[in-house]
Amino acid sequence: MHLHTQALAPSGAHPVVHLLAAPGPGFTIHTADTQDRRRDAGRLIRQRYSWRGYRGVSLPPEQRAQRYTLTAANRNQTLGTITVGLDGPEGLNCDALFGDEVHALRAAGLRLCEFTRLAVDAAAQSRQVLAALFHAAYLVAYRIGGFDRLLIEVHPRHVRVYERMFGACVVGAQRHHPGVDAPAVLLSLDLADVEEQLASQSDTSQQVVAEHPFYALAFSAQEEARHISRLGPAGEAAQRPCSKSRTKRTGIA
Repeated sequence: MHLHTQALAPSGAHPVVHLLAAPGPGFTIHTADTQDRRRDAGRLIRQRYSWRGYRGVSLPPEQRAQRYTLTAANRNQTLGTITVGLDGPEGLNCDALFGDEVHALRAAGLRLCEFTRLAVDAAAQSRQVLAALFHAAYLVAYRIGGFDRLLIEVHPRHVRVYERMFGACVVGAQRHHPGVDAPAVLLSLDLADVEEQLASQSDTSQQVVAEHPFYALAFSAQEEARHISRLGPAGEAAQRPCSKSRTKRTGIA
């Protein structure tokens, strides 16, 4: 994969990420910061969630503070979308259902974020699009934002997918989610662990790839570093430095 990134605006506006996946047809990942992009992302979310029997899931018409919606698109077709939520005065969506668990993590001093409204077109190369969206969201939350613990609400039948694909674990037991009228559990993923796994992937660790296939499809360390550097002074000032182990393996500080 080749990663090309436009600079952040001086005010620290949302990053715009251009991704070309090779070989095969290319697609781009960028923030859903226009009316057309948000409309298309919202339509995909409604289609995929209603197909699974969930109700009431939509995308706000405008990008909100502490919420960053990313989309993957091939020309005029939206292939996937994910929203990054960063903890702040408004809290997180998962506070509503898993308030005690989320509060305990905050009390432990963790900086929390969540990934929500994940949807991938059934006709797309789903694993490749999912990996690209997840990695771009990780860069926004962890490498740029400095948030270190990811939370995701998922249907119980999807738990094994997240455990195997990313290494997530359950931190909130199953309960009924009234917003989608379906059961949900709360998953957690230490983003420092993601960084270490990415370092191992760049070191061609077959064990890591076998355990968590996402890391075989992720950006390389060099692509990730170019992405960060192209965000400009605002991004460079905010980014979390690479771990020592990743610096040692890749030569990137």
